[in-house]
Amino acid sequence: MFCDVSGCIFCRIVAGTAPSTRVYEDDTLCAFLDIRPITRGHTLVIPKRHATDLDDLDPELGARIFTLGHRLAKAVRRGELAADGANLVLNDGKAAFQTVHHVHLHVVPRRHGDRLTFAKGFLLRRPHDTETTAAAIRAGLDRLETEENRP
Repeated sequence: MFCDVSGCIFCRIVAGTAPSTRVYEDDTLCAFLDIRPITRGHTLVIPKRHATDLDDLDPELGARIFTLGHRLAKAVRRGELAADGANLVLNDGKAAFQTVHHVHLHVVPRRHGDRLTFAKGFLLRRPHDTETTAAAIRAGLDRLETEENRP
């Protein structure tokens, strides 16, 4: 079952009625670039079924969200984005600064010594070339898949 909350921007993204730059999608999850990224490659991983917060989220689906976040964090280290690491952040509830009330995991690529640019990005949150960025992440996922399938 897909999202059914018409007022939720993430449900509209899943339904295809709101724009997004997707980097991954399967039967239960969708990952797309944040429209107000902190760094280039900042990606959101969401369940396709609406869950407002962790209380609403099936634990197995939560594990799948984190597994995909883990893969994306590894993918941004490969190829053009060449990240040195990543922050994986899930804000649960208003008190934790959750601004879109649909569970989502932020995957934020990081580089050594990027504290100033990270802080600036956190304040400005402006999009980068989305198609090139999404292609770089997809290429990283492909490289990761190739590495994992080597004998």
